Amino acid sequence: GVTRLLLTRIPFFKEIIVSSFACDSCSWSNTEIQSAGRIQEQGVRYTLAVTSRRDMNREVVKTDCATAQIPELDFEIPAFTQKGVLTTIEGIIDRAVAGLEQDQHVRRATDKEVASKIDEFIGKLKQLKEVHSSFTFIIDDPSGNSFVENPHAPQKDDALMVTHYRRTPQQAAMLGLELDEKPADSVEDLRDEVLQFNTNCPECNAPANTNMKLVQIPHFKEVIIMATNCDSCGHRTNEVKSGGAIEPQGTRITLRITDPSDMTRDILKSETCSVEIPELEFELGMGALGGKFTTLEGLLKDIRDLVERNPFTLGDSSTPSKTEKLKEFVGKLQEIIEGKTEAHFIMDDPAGNSYLQ
Repeated sequence: GVTRLLLTRIPFFKEIIVSSFACDSCSWSNTEIQSAGRIQEQGVRYTLAVTSRRDMNREVVKTDCATAQIPELDFEIPAFTQKGVLTTIEGIIDRAVAGLEQDQHVRRATDKEVASKIDEFIGKLKQLKEVHSSFTFIIDDPSGNSFVENPHAPQKDDALMVTHYRRTPQQAAMLGLELDEKPADSVEDLRDEVLQFNTNCPECNAPANTNMKLVQIPHFKEVIIMATNCDSCGHRTNEVKSGGAIEPQGTRITLRITDPSDMTRDILKSETCSVEIPELEFELGMGALGGKFTTLEGLLKDIRDLVERNPFTLGDSSTPSKTEKLKEFVGKLQEIIEGKTEAHFIMDDPAGNSYLQ
């Protein structure tokens, strides 16, 4: 047969390699995906309460290092036992059923007891697809490259919980990451120095340089600003990380936007901060957009761009109802940015590392 490889970019996600195999003799075909982007800074864990047939159709990106679990059945697909795939929750269950059925005819001849237990378990998996009762579906990916669709975007999905976490040394070793055990430079050495290191451009993947500087924000604390400029495509990006410790208490900042001058307020949004705009029923979870030091207008424009680039509302995968809802949402958000509509802007940071001027 012939295997075709395609390097492509999923909008709002990252670069992937799609491999497609087809056999002319028996007409068997197979498609797999593999991440071609970098490993994310944090791992991610998606926990979904499946309550209806509609939930079974949610799109899922599962990388080969991700673990899939259904606690109600004590069922787990361990990491590195399947290739990466872009599918649905029903597709993952179908794939598991096909894997269990693969050698059943041999087991029935050699070990009937084990074969009957596997047949019983396959029956339970098939019953899950009918969703007669709710169950929990979990994807845990230390690389941070897996994804479960939120069909209610940009609104919050109460059935889906997304958790970002720091990898353990064992998980980092499993992913082939080298741990730097050299002693870090003192803060005094870093304060007056701009550090530079080599990275790849997030847009065109060409070699680029990232500059890093420790900055003191007046009346607040120290932060680390990282800026990347690409000479190949001209892409510029910056990200802010907290330079201090986690505060003893979290911070919740509520701003009532009443005047266009509010848009010029400086804002520091850390990676652990979630943003909420109650008037739009909108919530931006932790980790989205990363850490940013900008103005309120700049952050709202980044949110607008994030919503407009959502791949599940563009092209062939979109539906007219979703597209209309998103256009309406973007219009309302633009009115807030232009000062035509009053609204509340809420920042909730359990680490206490966010700030609003």
